[in-house]
Amino acid sequence: MAQWQELLKLDSALQGRVSQLYERKFPREIRHYLCCLIESQDWDLAAVDENKARTCFQALLVYLEEQWNCCVLENNMLQGPDFQGMKVYMLKHFEYFPLNLAVILSECLREEKKILASASEARGCGSSTLESKWRVLDSKINDMKRQTSEVKQEVKSLEDLIEKLNFIQKNWQSRVEEHVGLPQSQAVVEEECLKQANFITKTKQMVLEQIVQILKMGEQTVVTLQDEELPEWKRRQQMACIGSLADTSLDNLEKWFTTVAEVLLIICKQLQKLQDLIKKYNSTDASNLLGPMAEIKRFALSLLQRLLSIALVVEKQPVMASLPQRPLVIKTGVRFTVTVRFLANPQEFVQKCLLKVQPVFDKDVEEAKTVKGFRQFDFSSDYKLLDVYTPAGGLVAEFGHMLLKDTKGKVKGSQEAKVMDRPASKRKRNQSAEEQSHLAVTEELHMIKFVTAFQHAGLDFNIETSSLPLVVISSTNQVPSAWATVMWFNMLSQSEPRKLSLFLDPPSLPWQQLSQLLSWQFLAVGQLGLNENQLSVLRDKFVEDPDDLVHWKEFSKIETSAWFWIDGILDLIKRHLLDLWRDGSIMGFVSRVKTQELLQDKQTGTFLLRFSESSRDGAITFSWVEHANGETHVHAVEPYTKPELSVNSLPDVINRYSLKDHTNTTWKPLLYLYPNIHKDVAFGRYYNTSGMSTSKNSKDGYVPKNFIPVSDNPTPPASPTRELDMMDMMDMESNKDPSVGYDICCNNGW
Repeated sequence: MAQWQELLKLDSALQGRVSQLYERKFPREIRHYLCCLIESQDWDLAAVDENKARTCFQALLVYLEEQWNCCVLENNMLQGPDFQGMKVYMLKHFEYFPLNLAVILSECLREEKKILASASEARGCGSSTLESKWRVLDSKINDMKRQTSEVKQEVKSLEDLIEKLNFIQKNWQSRVEEHVGLPQSQAVVEEECLKQANFITKTKQMVLEQIVQILKMGEQTVVTLQDEELPEWKRRQQMACIGSLADTSLDNLEKWFTTVAEVLLIICKQLQKLQDLIKKYNSTDASNLLGPMAEIKRFALSLLQRLLSIALVVEKQPVMASLPQRPLVIKTGVRFTVTVRFLANPQEFVQKCLLKVQPVFDKDVEEAKTVKGFRQFDFSSDYKLLDVYTPAGGLVAEFGHMLLKDTKGKVKGSQEAKVMDRPASKRKRNQSAEEQSHLAVTEELHMIKFVTAFQHAGLDFNIETSSLPLVVISSTNQVPSAWATVMWFNMLSQSEPRKLSLFLDPPSLPWQQLSQLLSWQFLAVGQLGLNENQLSVLRDKFVEDPDDLVHWKEFSKIETSAWFWIDGILDLIKRHLLDLWRDGSIMGFVSRVKTQELLQDKQTGTFLLRFSESSRDGAITFSWVEHANGETHVHAVEPYTKPELSVNSLPDVINRYSLKDHTNTTWKPLLYLYPNIHKDVAFGRYYNTSGMSTSKNSKDGYVPKNFIPVSDNPTPPASPTRELDMMDMMDMESNKDPSVGYDICCNNGW
């Protein structure tokens, strides 16, 4: 199977990581529609061989042209992929630079493999126990399937035997005539019929006993699926939603549900067939068998209904395209998507059942009645048919255009709504106990229920499933608080039904769980979690309780909570530091004292990267060591913020950062990334060399410029201020004296 097809099976968090790989590098649409061809080329070789790169590039162009011609011939230019547009993009961006294309695809394919490996590793965590349990379940279900096939064959043999006996009984006179001259002819025929009838009766009993045995195994299997496997999958999905690499594949569950459903359907059909045979041929044992057989069939149907009633699941939880790594946070007026899957999909269902899935917002949510100020929304979404959308099959309904809108007019308790727009930590102390019991907007949890009517095989009932609780916001400023609620809830809530009023009295979270949760956030955004040293630094910021507990009111307090500082850092990584964080080049969380300890014994020019503790929006600084005149000094530059890193990438800042003395002599103090990696080895591949090239043609008469960060030499102040010089990057005309820069003096900050 193509590597891309394997990636499409991953959960939304991992798919979000794949999406980041191609962001501003290469269109995912081209990667998708050319997946097989792209993966068949040797891009690693092409990345270092321009001739090979051009050959691979031409292969893509030829394929795109062929596909476009097919669309033209089939009159499918508007409905199909825009192959012509893809070709135009490829020519525009890579016709003269095929090596760039090769480098991009080589790196992306390599990172894709790492993501698949990490997913496989996550599946492997505790895999020995899981796989052992799954093998036992597989064996049991396969044994049921085998025995059902035997029953089916036995019933077919019974049908033949009964028809044969019936024929003999109706035509026994001709059989007697065959034995003319033998006085016992009639007795011979009657004896033969009796033996056959006895054999048929015993066979019926044996088949019924085998069916009962299969149904007992089926009951045990349904209980296992209902009480163990499905809840465990839902728990893994909860963890995946908040950043874990837990395996959320439905392949095993779908296989088990489908096989058990097929077995039960076959059993019901074989029982009906036996009943029809008994009635048709007026069997002597009809009175003894029809009652028990009807009871057995009712039991089989009840098992089937029990299985199907839990077969509808939310495969992909509600998520907005703008926040792919933060599902369950929904903004009013913004489209979001949900995917549901029906796990039991025998061909009989696929071909004959028309299952319409209707989503309903806050259906049967008790909190809507009991919690004052609980908001209501206009929910826009039509029903969808469960249909086979994927190459591997399966009944799926994808809701791609869901929308929530604020309801017009007041809702229950709306006179207090303004109070509840503020989190619990900001409400006034003099509010009544009743007011204090209300939920803040970002603490209020809602659910989407999906309902379908099942009518088949004598069954007629509704099947329901629900999304995980979600938070509805009206402003993007509420995202960090809403995501905190989603994380906290899903770490604590492990069973159904979900308690949507959890935050009226939220339990505390042990640091052990919170540390894991925080690490997942960095793993989801930057593809690398936190190590023990980093978590140790964060523990000091979060934990004040002697029992190692973190309390919700402290975690969610906007003014002082370390979570909002961390959220700013996560955004900083996502926007500007993804490659460096993924490479492990950023130490990140390290105190000033620890920084001095780490650097003081290192050679001059050794530096490390750490996040600013004073910038809530996320900023990064570097500290370096200098040994001079027998003294050791550790310096730190004022942190770089998102706006600054939007102008110059951090690798370029590190590469060009200079100090100058009173004579305006400059030099570069940053030489080795801690512990002793030359900066060019660590960051060289990320340098923007094109910005440093000179051009003979000035644009509109202006001299091209570049920003070079410069600080005054700190001798021995603890930290230098920064200046941002716009240095001319080309030879000046001798008669001109243009201004080459301006200074921005900044305060130092740890």
